[in-house]
Amino acid sequence: MIRFPRAARTALTLALPLALAALAAPSLSQMPMAQPGKADKARITAGTYAADPTHSLIGWRVNHLGFNDYFGLLGDVSGTLVLDPANPAAAKVTATVPVSKVLTANAGLTAHLLKPAAEGGKADFFGANPTDATFVSTSVAPAADGMSAAVTGNLTLNGVTKPVTLSAKFTGAGTNMMNQAATIGFHGEATIKRSDFGMGFIVPLVSDEVALQITIAFEKK
Repeated sequence: MIRFPRAARTALTLALPLALAALAAPSLSQMPMAQPGKADKARITAGTYAADPTHSLIGWRVNHLGFNDYFGLLGDVSGTLVLDPANPAAAKVTATVPVSKVLTANAGLTAHLLKPAAEGGKADFFGANPTDATFVSTSVAPAADGMSAAVTGNLTLNGVTKPVTLSAKFTGAGTNMMNQAATIGFHGEATIKRSDFGMGFIVPLVSDEVALQITIAFEKK
C-alpha cells in the first residue's frame, strides 16, 4: 500500500472537491449556442437597469479635409434606464461617458485630442483631464413600430450643455447566460456639432458635424 506524506494527503483533500466542481461546471463550449437575446418586446420586463460598461460603446465619425471620414471610440459607459414596456414614453435614461478614455487608431491623434491648452489659450479639442460627458433624457417619443423611439435629452460635453435627440432602436432582450441578468440592448444614432461644445478647432477642414453611433446594453438591477 502506498502512503503519501501528510502534506500531500492534505493537498489532495483540498484539491479533489475543486476538481470535481470544475468537471461539473459547464464550459463555454458546453453552453447552449442559441442567442439568449431576441428583438422581442414581450421579453422586456419593467424595472431599473444599469448600463453594462463592458459592452456599451459610442463610435464617433468626422470628415477629414474633405477626403475621407475618420473614426474614434468612447467606451466604459455607465448609466441607468428606467423602463415600463406598458408605458415606454415614460422611460428615463441617463449615461456617463469618460471622455478621458477616448480612443483612435493613432496614438498621436489620441494625444492631440487630450493635448493641454497652451498657457493662456484654449485646448484644440478636449484638453487634458476632461470631465465626463453626461446625457440625461427629458422626453421619449416611441415610434409607431414599437421598436424605436426618439430620445431627447441634455448632453453635457466639454462643460457645455445642449439638447440632443437620439434615434434609438430596440435590438434585443432576454437573460444573459453569463450572469443570469435580465438584459436589454439598443442601438442609437445622433449628430452633434462640436463647435456647439466649444471645440471648433479648424472647422470646416475637419467637419463640424460629428456622427455618433451608439450600442448599449442595460442589465436589470
